[in-house]
Amino acid sequence: MDTNAAPARTAASTESAHTTSRRSASTLRLDLIPRGERRRRWTIEQKQTIAAQSLAPGASPTNIARLHGISTGQLYTWRYALRAAQPDAAFGRFARVEVAPQPVARVDIPARPPDLIEIALSDGTTVRVDAGIDPRALRRVLTALRG
Repeated sequence: MDTNAAPARTAASTESAHTTSRRSASTLRLDLIPRGERRRRWTIEQKQTIAAQSLAPGASPTNIARLHGISTGQLYTWRYALRAAQPDAAFGRFARVEVAPQPVARVDIPARPPDLIEIALSDGTTVRVDAGIDPRALRRVLTALRG
């Protein structure tokens, strides 16, 4: 008896219509490259120094994080911890501002005589005349101003 003899099977009997033993796409190869450095340990003083640098006026937190090789999320966590540890320090907080009433500048305006007539033209020209002006003289002035 032949032990190597297997019953003859056809391809149709071993595979269903929905699956096949052939693969349509090649398998992806994944190479893992381990990092040479271990997880860094930062002292509290280093964290405070880096966080304080990022809180300086005009400093960019993104640039500070890149400079020290940390993520911006880590930097913001350190900033939050620094503010919590030193609540009285002024790290980019708003200052209380009170607006004092501005003194009114007094401009000495000469008192207008009660019989003064003021005529404002459409081009912004203002003509002030006495109420006793001759109407013909006023007409000549206005005609000359209108062009």
